[in-house]
Formats: sequence, structure tokens, C-alpha cells
Amino acid sequence: MAHQDKGTALVTGASSGIGAIYAHRLARQGYNLILVARNGERLKTLANRLADETGRTVETLSADLGKKDDLAKVEKVLKEDQSITMLVNNAGFGGTAPLLGSDVDKMQEMVDINVSAVMRLTYAAVPGLVARGGGTIINIASIVAIAPEILNGVYGGTKAFVFAFSQSLKHELADKNIRVQAVLPGATATEFWGIAGTPVEHLPGEIVMSAENMVDASLAGLAEGEFATIPALEDAGLLAAYEQARQALMPNLSRSVPAPRYKVA
Repeated sequence: MAHQDKGTALVTGASSGIGAIYAHRLARQGYNLILVARNGERLKTLANRLADETGRTVETLSADLGKKDDLAKVEKVLKEDQSITMLVNNAGFGGTAPLLGSDVDKMQEMVDINVSAVMRLTYAAVPGLVARGGGTIINIASIVAIAPEILNGVYGGTKAFVFAFSQSLKHELADKNIRVQAVLPGATATEFWGIAGTPVEHLPGEIVMSAENMVDASLAGLAEGEFATIPALEDAGLLAAYEQARQALMPNLSRSVPAPRYKVA
């Protein structure tokens, strides 16, 4: 084998866009794959191509992560497959319309997939990774996790959850040899935008990154040991300053009395 065997990566939302590129890059790095998406036909086509190109084992699992029974199928694989060393929580969808222009049932569906599925799949994967001595969790968040004003607020809220959940995981699993990376892409050229309500062609070209570049930058960030990777951010000091400000706040957030500035007797 040309590659060292790196175990198996399970990638959600893998039939197109960012997920399909992660699948391709990880297979080339030496991972076997379990690809999860709703579109079973597209998944099988991709799996066959990747297996031919890379010689890796590529399995597929057709599942809609918004449906409890389908989600349970993926959880079962994550709990039982001893070869899994990486989980890429990529599946999700967004919205660009404001609250007054959004359908609340669609927003609930977004919470189910972007929040509940990510949480449940992570809970399914982590105990096995810990028991086997380590692994990697990659959670695809978004720049709206720290800039929720840009798009739909529920979407921003779901990605803020992904980011905060990832921070907590990094903290809790620090001594368990589990790598946690939160990826915060900006606008990326995928089908996401059309589904979200604003076709990518309507966005200014200078803010839209190709999905290939986005994934390659994210994997470079992973290799460098980054926790939060923002593929478009040139000045890493800005993110470091954001984190330093957060750390400075933390010891001052909880006290037995109100701050004197509120003049509460």
C-alpha cells in the first residue's frame, strides 16, 4: 500500500459539495470511508469512483438525518464499527431569509439536522474513539457562528451551537487523544445557496470560495493543529484576539452580587 492505513472516516452530507470533496481528499490520505447522504444513487456513483481512484474501501449509507429512524441507523454504525477513527459532521442546510420571511417548520427541520443530528452522531462516535485510544471529530460550522447577522438567524444559531459544542468537546476530551476541529467557511460555491434561497450566482464573486479550496484549507488547518479554521481569514491574529477576549471575560461572568455599575442596592 502506498498509504498508511488511517482507519475509517464517516462523512455526512457526502454525495455532493463539501462532503464529496472531503471524501475524495480523505481517501487519498489513506482513510477508508463510510459515506452518508440522502441521495443513494449519487452516493453509490461517488463511492465507486473513489474506490477505483484510491483503492480504499468505500461504503455507503443512504439516510435522511432529519428522520429519527435514519439517524439511528448512522448512530448504530458509529457505535459498532471498530475501524472508525474520524467523524466529519458536514450534513446541514441553511437559510438566507429573515425571520419574517421564513417558514417555522423549515426552521425546525434545520435545527433537527444542523443541531440534533450533529449532537447525536457525536455522542454515538466519541465513546468508541476514546475506548480505541483516539480519533478526530471535524464539525462544519460557518462564519455565521460568530456573525449571525449575515444570514437567517436560526441558521446562525444552529452554527453557533456547532461551534460552542466543539469548544466544549475540545475542552472535555483534551486528555483523551481526540482531535476536535470546527471549520467556519464563508460563502462556498455549492448547491447550499440555491437550497437556502439565494443562488450562488447572486453573490459577489470576491466572497465565494470554491469547495475544493475550502476543504483543502480546512485540512491544512487540521494538519497544523488548529481548533477553529476559517479558510478565508488571512490575519490569524484577529481570531486569536477574539479568543483572548473570550478567555478574559470568562473569570468575570458569575458573581454573588450584581456589578456595581448597575447600582443595585
